[in-house]
Amino acid sequence: MFARKSNGGAAASQIDSLIGRGTRIEGNVVFTGGLRVDGEIVGRVVAEPGAPSTLVLSEHARIDGEVAVSHLIVNGAINGPVQVSEFLEMQPKARISGDVSYAMIEIQQGAVVEGRLLLNPKAAGKEPSQEKSD
Repeated sequence: MFARKSNGGAAASQIDSLIGRGTRIEGNVVFTGGLRVDGEIVGRVVAEPGAPSTLVLSEHARIDGEVAVSHLIVNGAINGPVQVSEFLEMQPKARISGDVSYAMIEIQQGAVVEGRLLLNPKAAGKEPSQEKSD
């Protein structure tokens, strides 16, 4: 669960920080590297822009707020918009209530999204070519 398959992009391959089960944080969390959440966060959870980041949410984890990371592995609940610049893995108990922007996605049977799934073509390397008109 901690190491990322090689699906195009450098993910943080280790967990640097842990928010344990039974812990509740009220406020924004900004991180680099790998963060595992088993507890609850009420606030934004964002990774430093440009740095590889992995956020792992266990089945007991809950985030009430915006999430913005490069890699997300979720088996818990997120209530808020989600922006994943590289790879999103939704495991069977994952629940996201909010719009989800992603470059690549894997959704396992049982996972639920209550919102829009929005492919981010810029992050996916599929940005439409611009044609010049004379």
